[in-house]
Amino acid sequence: MTSLGDLIAPRRLGRDFRWLMSSSWTSNVGDGIALAAAPLLIASMTSSPILVASGAMLQFLPWLLFGLYAGAIADRFDRRMLVMVANGVRAVIVLGLVVFLITGTANIWIVLTVSFLYGTAEVLADTTTSTLLPSMVKAADLGTGNARLQAGFLVANQLAGPPLGAFLFAIGSFWPFLLQVLCVSVAVLLISRIARQPVPARPAAGSGAEADAGRTHIRHDIMEGLRWTWHNKPVRTLIIIILTFNVTWAAPWGILVLYATEHLGMGPVGYGALTTASALGGLVATFCFGWLERHVSFATLMRVCLTLEVLMHLAFALTTAGWVALVIMFGFGAYAFVWGTIQSTVRQRLVPRELQGRVGSVNMVGVFGGMVLGQALGGVIAQIWGLTAPWWFACVGAAVTLVLVWRSIGHIAAAPPVVDAEPATEA
Repeated sequence: MTSLGDLIAPRRLGRDFRWLMSSSWTSNVGDGIALAAAPLLIASMTSSPILVASGAMLQFLPWLLFGLYAGAIADRFDRRMLVMVANGVRAVIVLGLVVFLITGTANIWIVLTVSFLYGTAEVLADTTTSTLLPSMVKAADLGTGNARLQAGFLVANQLAGPPLGAFLFAIGSFWPFLLQVLCVSVAVLLISRIARQPVPARPAAGSGAEADAGRTHIRHDIMEGLRWTWHNKPVRTLIIIILTFNVTWAAPWGILVLYATEHLGMGPVGYGALTTASALGGLVATFCFGWLERHVSFATLMRVCLTLEVLMHLAFALTTAGWVALVIMFGFGAYAFVWGTIQSTVRQRLVPRELQGRVGSVNMVGVFGGMVLGQALGGVIAQIWGLTAPWWFACVGAAVTLVLVWRSIGHIAAAPPVVDAEPATEA
């Protein structure tokens, strides 16, 4: 009989994957706690909409500033050690906030500074963590591995963490952040159990000081990653699709709280229920992904997911009932999980191991760049044409994009995977 542990993390994925998954899930609990506690802390210190919005913006800004550098660093050094150091720095930063809160010396500027510093360390941690999976499991198991990691994100970050964070904040402002420090610290210990990761193979450096150091300049590494991405048509097209769909997706998402409370009349509790419905949909999809991967081609799944994205925007633009919005959001969570798992798997299969960090960072800069642009557009559109207008913009924009890339999706999914030495897994 198959044990529960084998169902969650099949033996064929190896011992190192189990440590990676455990570390990721534990860290996501801490991040989920902060997901609710950080906005509550900021709102308790200021009523300024600009300062409250700045707290959210600081989650994205480090990706735009340092994302490409983080990718280059991840391809230069021992990735396991980088994740440990970056998470260790995150724990120290939040511990500093805890000290300020306990001593009563915290203010809004300290909190915003902590948010920026934490986000910066998170860029390196997340970028490097995303490179570990392809070095641990075989290409055929990337889908399963990504699905397990995504499931942990949904359960820990989206479902379990936020309610716990809000509850602890009600007891005392420092408690959720103290627990976050504990979670991130445990994640460091778990990742340390992974076998030492070899430094990715790199081409010989040029002459002079660079050759003596055995390294090229980091800007050269970044440009190398950008050039490789641009000249690899399947990966380039996939990242452009992700960028464009994040613009259209983020346009209405930036004003979702106003749409839910004012247009649908759902109130604050109803707005929170929308997020929960999305996470529940994603959780259901985790149990279906294995069957889908075995029986439906990635090209078909990608087209179905993006088509559902168009229909979701249309449904939100038309509905005036809160219960309908909850159903739509449940469906969104389900297909978004499938899309996210597939696009990560396809990209990882197509990128050489020594470029995983740089190409992954290009992808993430596209993700967050699209979100920033989309939220800015959504705010302006809603201000001029009303709260449903961003949904119409998203529907039309996503539909046009889907028509343009429909054929390309087949080429992306059918592209041959890169030939790297298969990692040896240990049960």
